[in-house]
Amino acid sequence: MVDPTPQRAWRALCSFCGAPVEFRSADSPMAVCSYCRSTLLRDGDTLRRIGQVADLFDDHSPLQLGVAGRYQGEPFMLVGRAQMAYDEGVWNEWHALFDNGRSGWLSEDNGQHVFAFEQPARSALPEHWARVAPGQAVFIDQAPWVVASVAMARVQAAEGELAFVPDFKQAHTVLELRDTQGQVLSIDDSETPPRRFVGRAVALPDLALSGLREGSSEAKVKSSGIECPNCGTPLTPRLGQSLSIACPSCKSVVDISQKDEGAGLGYYAQDNGLEPLIPMGRTGRLDAEGSGYADDWQVVGYQERCDEPESSEDEQTFWREYLLYNQQNGFAFLVDAEDGWSVVRPVTGVPSTRSATAAFKGVTYRKKYTYTAKTTYVIGEFYWKVRRDQRTLNTDYVGTGSHGTHQLNREQTGSEITWSAGRAIDAAVVMKAFGIHAAKAAAFRRDAGAGGSWSFGEQGWVWVLVVIIVVIMLARCSSDECGRVRDTYGAASLEYQQCSSRAGSSGGSWGGSGGGSWGGYSSGGSHK
Repeated sequence: MVDPTPQRAWRALCSFCGAPVEFRSADSPMAVCSYCRSTLLRDGDTLRRIGQVADLFDDHSPLQLGVAGRYQGEPFMLVGRAQMAYDEGVWNEWHALFDNGRSGWLSEDNGQHVFAFEQPARSALPEHWARVAPGQAVFIDQAPWVVASVAMARVQAAEGELAFVPDFKQAHTVLELRDTQGQVLSIDDSETPPRRFVGRAVALPDLALSGLREGSSEAKVKSSGIECPNCGTPLTPRLGQSLSIACPSCKSVVDISQKDEGAGLGYYAQDNGLEPLIPMGRTGRLDAEGSGYADDWQVVGYQERCDEPESSEDEQTFWREYLLYNQQNGFAFLVDAEDGWSVVRPVTGVPSTRSATAAFKGVTYRKKYTYTAKTTYVIGEFYWKVRRDQRTLNTDYVGTGSHGTHQLNREQTGSEITWSAGRAIDAAVVMKAFGIHAAKAAAFRRDAGAGGSWSFGEQGWVWVLVVIIVVIMLARCSSDECGRVRDTYGAASLEYQQCSSRAGSSGGSWGGSGGGSWGGYSSGGSHK
């Protein structure tokens, strides 16, 4: 076990409230008083107060100050945190101090974590480096990188001991790049010359951490609570990092990113929908990494999405995504698409792409479709801001040869690109993982043919429910929602009659059979 006692420390009293403040590194220029939130600069042997920082946005992370662990065999302790804010939300940068005096940063990255260290510049940055576009390939320090995101971000809040003096008022350009070796390069212009940090993805269980936050990750909210601005129903976020939550009563999507600022909450109303096949809040034991080891994942969010065909001749598809959460492993997505189920997670690096192929971690993929995806309905909580009819540009890839169940997705939202990797899984595996009764198996199957004769019973009514779900989702994506049901089941079928009755129309053509999107490997919205 790592000894949390430092070999040496510098202690003083806060110049504002008199509380003890400790510096574990002789190189740390500032700290935040844990009692009065004063920002304190070291000035010789005294502390000088330069202001007061905002309260931290309490999030889902099991990390906290004092957590100790090992990385590449070296002991470290988390001694500080800088909480970064940009238009799409917030993320944490944890200051890790190693026993050998080295400083590192354990950063959040799309629901996962990256361990990064400052790197000296070996060459000048490309001209206009801060104005590159996501997806652009650049050479920095004689190495190839791909731009993943460009954002204006600032230090929103901080605690503990930091290795730099943050500017809490001014936003700076933060450029994030990735390479095919799984590395992440971060550059920001908060200082001159810009600082560079290089890191790799890490799994918290591999860091042998001790002193983690105990208990569930339930959000802490002010005693006044949060009310839906549309209907007044009390809202109770379960994840502190959630930036959007759907009201359980009126289904309005509420932006809670400013819930502690005293300002009115933004929202938009959406139509009521049917409950997802997997109940919200249900926990299932699932191997989300394909490693052969299962973890407990809780369903915290659900969204329905569809593609936007480029022409009326293209087939439109829809799919549903369940946002899963595990306290140490972060987030994953369970996708229910027309061709089956899959589980995907955002990845740190970028694949090597050429023409219509991509290579990632020894697997070769071929491109299937590029399409615009639109989110049409959500319930639950999300760690990004959900916007009405939120759109992303997606490209789907599928593994070749013996890796036919492997999947890869590139998703772009604004100035950020996220790659996700996953694999197809059987519906029976999903049902077993989340304790779904066998009587509902028909609703989970996606490869069953629609023809043939069958009699009503429990499975028959399940199929009717499935058709109704299909109709509702298509109604949000298409103005002629019954055409496909008619083409599949026939104009005299009960399914088509129910669809026509619900939609108040007599059907109509819904497009041909060519093209369309693969649909459903994506990782949700734009988020750090």
